Amino acid sequence: MDGPAPGRDRSESAYVRIREAIREGGLAPGERLTEVDLAARFGVSRTPVRQAIARLEAEGLLTHEARRGLTVTRPDHQQVVELYVMREVLEGAAARLAAQHASETEIAAMAEIVEGEPAAFGDGAALATVNQRLHGLLYLAAHNRYLLRSLEQLGATMSLLPTLLTRGGRAEQAHAEHRAMLKAIVKRDGDAAEAAARKHARAAQKHRLAWMVGTIGVPIATPGARPD
Repeated sequence: MDGPAPGRDRSESAYVRIREAIREGGLAPGERLTEVDLAARFGVSRTPVRQAIARLEAEGLLTHEARRGLTVTRPDHQQVVELYVMREVLEGAAARLAAQHASETEIAAMAEIVEGEPAAFGDGAALATVNQRLHGLLYLAAHNRYLLRSLEQLGATMSLLPTLLTRGGRAEQAHAEHRAMLKAIVKRDGDAAEAAARKHARAAQKHRLAWMVGTIGVPIATPGARPD
């Protein structure tokens, strides 16, 4: 059987590499991009870059701005609200399913991460890494490939927002919320796990919006900020 066409391989590679650069902050929100620059940066021709750009625009990670052209998306107030609404729904479902289907090994791994969180308080980069590991393991513990796909897409867009874990006591608050969610999963209580995950997402949204209003002002087409 014939394998994938080389052109398709190059397009997929360009898509993955540009997407990862956005997720990791190598391409920052608001940064202006061109096909030529991206092709040079990633060592590919313009055709696969053009195809990758089309996919990333459809996913909302890239945007065409008036007078600026192609840029990495800067979520505005309404987009941030919508992101957190979906985060609440999807993570609530993930927590419920994890309570039902997570293995004892997965639960033990989540417990280890949660218990280790205080050691990272005050270190934004370390906290963000720990937070991503915990949420990523929660998603896997749900054992639902379709939910995982939706959460991965949501995570890609949320990566446009810088972490606020070191601001206003959010790290300590998030840690308490994680403990509550884990406690419900350990008890295999799907209702309580979903409620705890939804509460966690709403608290993160409240913290995010308060920071946006206090830092940027009235939320009209404001640039956004990464989960928790």
